[in-house]
Amino acid sequence: MTTLCIVLALLLVVCIIDRARRERHWLRRWESVAKNIGLRARDAEQLPEQALALYRARQLAEEQAGQRRVFETLLDEISQGLVLVDEHLRVRYANQPLKKILLHADSRPGRPLIEAVRDHQIIDLVQQAITEKRHTTRRIQVLPSDVGAGTNLSGRHFLIESAPLPATSGGGAWLMIQDVTEAAMTEQIRKDFVANASHELRTPLTIINGYIEMLQDDAAPNAATMKKCLDVMEKHGKRIARIIEDMLTISRLDAAASNGLNLEPFNVRVCAQDAADHLAPMMEGREVKIEFNFPKDGGKLKGDRFYWDQVFTNLIENSVKENAKPGLVVRVSGEWQKDHCVIKVSDNGIGIPAHDLPFVFKRFYRGNKHHSSQIKGTGLGLSIVKRAVEAHGGKIELTSTPGSETTFTMRVPLQHTEA
Repeated sequence: MTTLCIVLALLLVVCIIDRARRERHWLRRWESVAKNIGLRARDAEQLPEQALALYRARQLAEEQAGQRRVFETLLDEISQGLVLVDEHLRVRYANQPLKKILLHADSRPGRPLIEAVRDHQIIDLVQQAITEKRHTTRRIQVLPSDVGAGTNLSGRHFLIESAPLPATSGGGAWLMIQDVTEAAMTEQIRKDFVANASHELRTPLTIINGYIEMLQDDAAPNAATMKKCLDVMEKHGKRIARIIEDMLTISRLDAAASNGLNLEPFNVRVCAQDAADHLAPMMEGREVKIEFNFPKDGGKLKGDRFYWDQVFTNLIENSVKENAKPGLVVRVSGEWQKDHCVIKVSDNGIGIPAHDLPFVFKRFYRGNKHHSSQIKGTGLGLSIVKRAVEAHGGKIELTSTPGSETTFTMRVPLQHTEA
């Protein structure tokens, strides 16, 4: 055992001596190289430590770059646009959503912020945050005069926030931009709906109350006067009932968007025919012809039959009401393709003026501004049609040539509706 220990000790000594010899050898080689390149011995001794420090600094820089990439990836996933600017309002960093919100804005680092956002309202907010050193929030609407060349932001609404950055972070400020156009439009639609509904209900109620007062003041109204008053009151009472029914239909459609439709297979041609039969009393005494062009089986959809009844009833009724002259032909057709069906309702009537086309699907909008003794409608019919088609995953388009033809074209995907 003693001999083994002695051998091991000798081997250890030999290894130590060999390592020291190797270190002296490489040290002499390093001193020789350092001398040949003009380094002093002291500098040569410090060079390995400096190289190690550089290596560690490089590792730290790579770790920081990796963390930066992670943070940038996370910031690219949020829905808001984020910009960091220096004290001179030059871009230091901008995430990807900013380009989508501002339609591919030029937000490269070093660019002036005004070239990225192109709106002085935003620039003023950031400048205010830097000057007053506080968090600032504002809601703005981009107007046509505020829009820079090559952009299409007119009418959009933005929620913008800005706050100064600490001096340890380089100063300047951060800016966050959120597109709230959809929420603003929804709120405006709600306000318009309430205002228009109140107006539409107030008019017939005022007329009914006026005739009631007239009857009350007339102690012994004759039969003709009584009949006239009752007829007018009945007409406007039906108008109120129709407005309320249409409002309830829109409310149910909005609820169906979140709770789902009552989807069942139904025959589309039969649905359109039922709508036309329902409107038969309205077409009595008028030269109106309704033509149907569907596949032999009538065409099948899996959808909410209640709302498709509303679609065909409103479109056919709209054609009949707006075309009082004889000779009207309403064509209802359906064509089934591989992944969708195309349903059209067209007529050869007076058509719709071009300036009215963008607005016909708005709630309570009526293109004919001339009021007459005939009640035109609630102005909700076409908005119900559009909402019902969209609830089934489809789209509706309107084309019209005044004096020639008006066509409503509905494209409904079959993957969601077919039996």
